[in-house]
Amino acid sequence: MLLLSVIISIAILWSLAYRGVDIRLWFAVLLLCTAANGFVADLSWYAQIPLWLATAGAALLVGHGSTRKKLLSTHLLEKFRQVIPPMSQTEKEALDAGNVWWDAELFSGRPDWRKLLDTPPAVLPAEEQAFLDGPVNTLCQMLDDWQITQHDKDLPPQVWRYIKDQKFFGLILPREYGGLGFSAYGHSQVITKLASRSIVAAVTVMVPNSLGPGKLLLHYGTERQKAHYLPRLAAGVEIPCFALTGPDAGSDAGAMPDTGIVSYGDWRGERTLGIRLNWEKRYITLGPVATLIGLAFKLRDPNHLAGTEDEPGITVALIPRNTPGVTIGQRHVTLDIPFQNGPNRGKDVFIPMSQVIGGKNQLGKGWRMLMESLAEGRGISLPALSVSAGKNASRYTGAYAAVRKQFGLPIGQFEGVEESLARIAGLTYQMDAARKLTLSALDIGQKPSVISAIIKYQLTEKYRQVINDAMDIQAGSGICMGPSNLMGRVYQALPIAVTVEGANILTRSMIIFGQGAMRCHPWILKEFQAAQIEDTKKALFSFDQAILGHLGFLLGNLARSLFLGLTRGRFSYTPPDCTNSRFFQQLNWMSAAFALSADVVMMTLGGTLKRKERLSARLGDLLSELFLTSAVLKQHADDSSPEEDLPLLHWACETSFYRMQESLRSLFRNMPLRSLGRVLNLVIFPTGYPYSEPRDSRSRQAAQILLASSDSRDRLTEGIFITRDPGYRQGIYEQAFLQAEKVNPIEIILRRAKRDGALVSKSFMDQAREALQKGMISMDDLGDLKKMNELRQQVINVDSFSDYGRQNLLREMNEKSCREHAA
Repeated sequence: MLLLSVIISIAILWSLAYRGVDIRLWFAVLLLCTAANGFVADLSWYAQIPLWLATAGAALLVGHGSTRKKLLSTHLLEKFRQVIPPMSQTEKEALDAGNVWWDAELFSGRPDWRKLLDTPPAVLPAEEQAFLDGPVNTLCQMLDDWQITQHDKDLPPQVWRYIKDQKFFGLILPREYGGLGFSAYGHSQVITKLASRSIVAAVTVMVPNSLGPGKLLLHYGTERQKAHYLPRLAAGVEIPCFALTGPDAGSDAGAMPDTGIVSYGDWRGERTLGIRLNWEKRYITLGPVATLIGLAFKLRDPNHLAGTEDEPGITVALIPRNTPGVTIGQRHVTLDIPFQNGPNRGKDVFIPMSQVIGGKNQLGKGWRMLMESLAEGRGISLPALSVSAGKNASRYTGAYAAVRKQFGLPIGQFEGVEESLARIAGLTYQMDAARKLTLSALDIGQKPSVISAIIKYQLTEKYRQVINDAMDIQAGSGICMGPSNLMGRVYQALPIAVTVEGANILTRSMIIFGQGAMRCHPWILKEFQAAQIEDTKKALFSFDQAILGHLGFLLGNLARSLFLGLTRGRFSYTPPDCTNSRFFQQLNWMSAAFALSADVVMMTLGGTLKRKERLSARLGDLLSELFLTSAVLKQHADDSSPEEDLPLLHWACETSFYRMQESLRSLFRNMPLRSLGRVLNLVIFPTGYPYSEPRDSRSRQAAQILLASSDSRDRLTEGIFITRDPGYRQGIYEQAFLQAEKVNPIEIILRRAKRDGALVSKSFMDQAREALQKGMISMDDLGDLKKMNELRQQVINVDSFSDYGRQNLLREMNEKSCREHAA
């Protein structure tokens, strides 16, 4: 009876903790269970006293407010204030920027799947689809990427005119200001399609619509500023750039040495209160051609002419290019991807207060403005660029693998190539799902800064993997640059995507979990804010409430992690009538494991976690994979033909779960308290490690989607520039791919006949003619094979140049001739 009573008590307490009941109720039930077990055990009263005292003391400590504050919360508050890391003003403003959304659900350990599945999917309005089918497609046809990158080093004048005339610079600006008023999804689709033809064109269009003066004016500008500048920006009359990064301030933008001092000066012949600026910036996209510079600088007001603060802080202003003292530097060479990029500087540049974005009221608020804009823009442009690379590789490298033959077989049938094709397909599916989910959030008014950081980092890193795999498959055709190479420039552009809008090393090791823990955890930020309240009584009250909630949160995730670890996620909640319920259950498990691990790491390391960047990075990786897998499940649920995409879904989910497991294992192995790591490992993985990378059969299924025509292949690659016109390299690939499918049964007949000795000719076409003579194939079959042979040669041919390096040789010969003549 005692054993049964203890088991029932444990089950009740475990169930209550699992469901996340109030911690005070949990301790009250613990007290009752202790009394019940003492009664069942028939212990004498003096034997029960120690047990009663211990349990009652714990219940009183947690349940009685004044006692808890006196004996527990006061000491914890003092300790917490000692260990929390100092937070700079820029860090505070970064935390305040944007909001939390699905990332907070994942951090809770109990994600509400209905919230995810009820989010409206990303859908293009009719007018945005018409723009993609019309002006965007026309612009893609105008672009000759080889001419742009190899010869002109710029977009041709007619392309610049078309971009301006069709208001590509005003994608996000409202119609009342002359813009197109596109959704985030529409904006992303434009960049995705342009990037599939020309990275230069895509970057030129995306920068003014992502993080630049237009977006900042739209959200923070005065009505007068909006009325003047936004129509000019939308029409391309003004070309904007944004100057933030400098020689001494890259990732640590808050350390910028660029200054502005409030003073009086001359502006258009009148004495005006304004700011005298000195700055030096570099890596500024569109800087060499910009007519309007958005400038971030540190404002000082030593004479209190504009307010009461000596140093109001980072401020953002608009500087016309022709302002006296502005110098536009020469262009940077960005890995031979020649979008306009270069330095600019200013010496004793005077502007009036009316040039500050938002006017005088926004002095010192520039960093928060930038962080809020970045929370949105970082989730659109670079993810679109990355997804475009994945879709390009999926469609055209997949086609290459179906057309290119070695040892008598298409190279896509070899397992080594198949492995790379599976990664290309699976990662592209995952990238596109994450992109669409983030855009859905943006289009319903969310500004998820942590999620934007996740997909900026994760999608550019997957871009790296996908394009490396594509280059491996393309081999010699990938490394020979020329008009025929569809992957070379995309490969060259990769480090640019990895570097800008938050370098990936910094984003992974400091931002994703560092900001995620503060923003998404239900109690950490409240504890942090309470600790900074100067009034001791108010601080203690707020901190006590947060600690009480945090204790219940920790207990709940401990119970959930152990139960879900024992069952490997089974029996946990999944949305009714949902497919892939097993994946949802496993995500429940990994979410609880992440929440528990994050709590334990933060509680044991405190402020030193800020310096333990590798531990922070592993937790960030886990949060990222949770989001990516959620996005994949969401996309599959929204899809109208989900069965065909199951190989991609399974490959992506299995890969992510394996990465989650390995991130946790690596975290446990490297915790400063190794014993605590072993305890966490036992709680979360009590039955061992269940996950492995996708099986070969799964990879084969994913790879096959790229090697044959299907709705799944078309869905995976939709949104990029696709044509069957042989005047474009993409058109040649399309024709060859379709022809390869058509002649595949004929080639199988020839291979079998050759193997059986029925054909003795050596060359492929000789074998075909011999087969025709022997009645194995028809004349139409021979014609199809001839056409296939011609198309195959066009696909595998690479460019060569008679004048490559010749100009240098001629110059050297002329110099030598001049020297000889002089002698």
